[in-house]
Amino acid sequence: PWRWRCSPGRGGAACPSAGQIRAAFLRFFEERHGHRRLPSAPVRPRGDPSLLFVNAGMNQFKPIFLGTVHPRSELAQHRRVVNSQKCVRAGGKHNDLEDVGRDTYHHTFFEMLGNWSFGDYFKEEACSMAWELLTEVYEIPRDRLYVTYFGGDPSLGLSADEECRDVWLRLGVPASHVLPFPLKDNFWEMGDTGPCGPCTEIHYDHMGGGRNAAALVNQGSPDVVEIWNLVFMQYSREVEGNLLPLPQHHVDTGMGLERLVTVLQNKLSNYDTDLFTPILDAIHKGCRAPKYQGLVGDADVGRVNMAYRVVADHIRTLCVCIADGIYPGFSGAELVLRRILRRATRFCSEVLQAPPGLLASLVPTVVEVLGDAYPELTRNANQIKDIINENEAVFLSSLERGRRIIERTVQQMEPSTNFPAEVAWSLYGSLGFPLDLIDLMLEEKGISLDSAAFNKLALEDAKRKAGGLKAGQPENTNTHLDVHSLAWLQSSNVPATDDSPKYAYVLGQHGQYEFSPCQATVLMLYRDQSLYKEVGAGQRCGVILDRTNFYAEQGGQDSDQGYMIRLGQQDVLFPVESVHLCGGYVIHEVTAVETLRAGDQVQLFVDEAQRLACMTNHTATHLLNFALRRVLGDSTEQRGSHVTAERLRFDFDTKGHVTVEQLQQVEQVVQDLIQKNEAVHMAEVPLTLARRVQGLRAVDEGYPDPVRIVSLGVPVENVLTCDSKAAMQTSVELCCGTHLLQTGSVQDLAIISERQLVKGISRVIAVTGARAKEAREVGQCLAMEVDSVSLRMKERIASIPEMQNLSKEVGQLTKVVASSAMPQWQRRELQTILKVLQRTANTAIKKLELQQAEKVAQILLARYCSQPVIIDTVPADSLSILMKVVNQLCDKSPGTSVLLLSPQPSGEVLCACQVSKNCLPVFSAADWAMAVCTQMEGKAGGSPIVAKGSGNAKGMQGALTTALEFAQSKL
Repeated sequence: PWRWRCSPGRGGAACPSAGQIRAAFLRFFEERHGHRRLPSAPVRPRGDPSLLFVNAGMNQFKPIFLGTVHPRSELAQHRRVVNSQKCVRAGGKHNDLEDVGRDTYHHTFFEMLGNWSFGDYFKEEACSMAWELLTEVYEIPRDRLYVTYFGGDPSLGLSADEECRDVWLRLGVPASHVLPFPLKDNFWEMGDTGPCGPCTEIHYDHMGGGRNAAALVNQGSPDVVEIWNLVFMQYSREVEGNLLPLPQHHVDTGMGLERLVTVLQNKLSNYDTDLFTPILDAIHKGCRAPKYQGLVGDADVGRVNMAYRVVADHIRTLCVCIADGIYPGFSGAELVLRRILRRATRFCSEVLQAPPGLLASLVPTVVEVLGDAYPELTRNANQIKDIINENEAVFLSSLERGRRIIERTVQQMEPSTNFPAEVAWSLYGSLGFPLDLIDLMLEEKGISLDSAAFNKLALEDAKRKAGGLKAGQPENTNTHLDVHSLAWLQSSNVPATDDSPKYAYVLGQHGQYEFSPCQATVLMLYRDQSLYKEVGAGQRCGVILDRTNFYAEQGGQDSDQGYMIRLGQQDVLFPVESVHLCGGYVIHEVTAVETLRAGDQVQLFVDEAQRLACMTNHTATHLLNFALRRVLGDSTEQRGSHVTAERLRFDFDTKGHVTVEQLQQVEQVVQDLIQKNEAVHMAEVPLTLARRVQGLRAVDEGYPDPVRIVSLGVPVENVLTCDSKAAMQTSVELCCGTHLLQTGSVQDLAIISERQLVKGISRVIAVTGARAKEAREVGQCLAMEVDSVSLRMKERIASIPEMQNLSKEVGQLTKVVASSAMPQWQRRELQTILKVLQRTANTAIKKLELQQAEKVAQILLARYCSQPVIIDTVPADSLSILMKVVNQLCDKSPGTSVLLLSPQPSGEVLCACQVSKNCLPVFSAADWAMAVCTQMEGKAGGSPIVAKGSGNAKGMQGALTTALEFAQSKL
């Protein structure tokens, strides 16, 4: 079952398929070497906010490597494991997105074949298994394989990994094929701190022919490529940068399936293997471009082959991510996936000349190629197609409009000028164009973007979003009408803006929100505290319309964003950056891409994703308000709130600190309301009538008349009846904000922060939906880490360094718990536990140090009896211990003055001394330590009685002589 009678030298139909190669890897380790086969983890990282995507096979095993795995968990039981892990490298530290398509080997999605040992086998077995699999099972010719090993690093005190080298030589690898490389090539680290160790890589020479290709290894040659990396985790990188041996050694190996299949199918490009050829064939059938030829660089005329590779790679990534619950969106991994989809869509449309729907039509082919290994692709195939089609349709519309805008702008440009930043910004901000696509489109036309001006606009936007711009700065003069302008508008009978269309949205039959379009007329333009009937291109101004569907910032809810276009001129976008209400007029802050005039007819487009996120968080704010009153009592009153697309903030009266139990109860009340999926009723009623409602929630501010009532679960007309007590049992508020139509759309709410602003007023910050889910996952992950530390703390630890490391781990975990977005009730529980653990660790360290100091002091007392001066060298793990030894000696022999040195493995020498009170003021401890440490090229300080310092080991013998001479001169 292991042999296919195939070697890379033969090729042909007898070569194994990718599915056979993957299955053989898994069977080899499972059946022949006793590994437990695990399924791939989803590509959405679980409880690891440092990652956008799972980007390596080891991600799911990080708790084992870090020692944070719960000892009673299933993960902790693993000793030998094998799997094929889905990985995505796009965004974040490992980002291959921009390279995909330009060559034949970069991918955003790939499969990582891996085998792991957790404290079981090590170098000998790992190398032996790898060699056996490659040469006996896959039948790769030995003379084409080269292995590298860590060549050592004197600066870190690390010698060459000769153990690994000797293993390869014993396996029969020729010495000329066993090559040492430095730290950057053959030493793997998880991060700035944590588990790390030397690695050995196996490289394959595609050319062969009996040549020696050793000189091409690790030189970036496409002919000699790394196919397998075996990492030996045997050290831990400490915060200080030093390396300590791990108490347990682990093996972590990773081999990219795509590269392995390329080798075994006798190809030079990953895209020529059966992982990609069915997809490339399906692309050809669905487009009007020539067949894929594998061309790159200048040979690839029109970038047709690049487009094939981009689409083939990206559709695999889209399928895998969507099947694992990551959908194209507006932040984090979702934003990266949105960019991937839009990049693929653009190449389909503009380069391959494919009709809409090509991307989704490729899903069945991807399922055919990968579905057996990853059944979730088969289960979710229809959903994947629907999501791709929806997002593609939106972007194709934007793409066509953006192309027209660029064409039109280029035609109007003066020769040898840069593309205007204002137009690029409107494409980027309003149509969601990734900047790299704008650059590529311009690159095709031989022009470049005015990057400096674009970056300035981006910086201004970032400052504005961060609240960095203050009153009196230019943008406020465009959005806040001054008293004179307001008076002119009113005296000129310019009507107030009708903003009722902002509430014109319904829930579609498939559960999606549908927002009605809005057409309006420009009434007046406002800039630098003056009203205008015309504003020129490139200028920022406020636009006053007769009606709008944009929500202006009010009631604690952020304003909408989006864009407007002139009727009949679809390719000119005016991005709306913020919206403000002033004196009944809604002012839309825009940057005029072209001249804008009063009387222009415009159509308005709200950023629906941002609006929906605000709606979700505003409805959740009402749920939270009700829940706080239910749990903390009727005297709980709202003091303020702020709703953004990312989160919600709520300030309220409180008589004392909100307890962990109360936070849990509040979240549970909200969860119950979400589960009920109550209808959200909204209606405008006379203010006097609204004020009579028993239990009505309102803040102390001026309300319009009529006023808008928002009621959860109970129709507004029922709330208004004379004897109704409905508002006592549900949330009924006066509110002008935009809301969901059903509470179930909130999905989840997690309070991630609660603190007292001042005595009697608390502030909570909460997140909803996917952000709430992520916060809970982070909380669960950290709880497991705290449990792991607690269990280890209960063990009898007699080593000071070991206890110090545990104390340091508690300190680091305390910082992570304090700064991570997680449920606040859980944060407080963990912080309470960690405080106890820190005290326990500190007490244990002090006790161990005292015990060690007593032992050393007893030996010295016996050696020197009651001599007036004791000068000696002793072993001590820290200056704290050395000081304790000195204190013990002087306590037990009050007339004795003591100076002790302690050489450290690092080459440093610690110094501690104490002078008998009988010798003062002639004999000073501070002067004594300074004289000794100066001799060692070090420093010292202290008081006349006690002092300490440090120096260099080279001067230690001279320092001992100086110590004695100094003491003799003073006594």
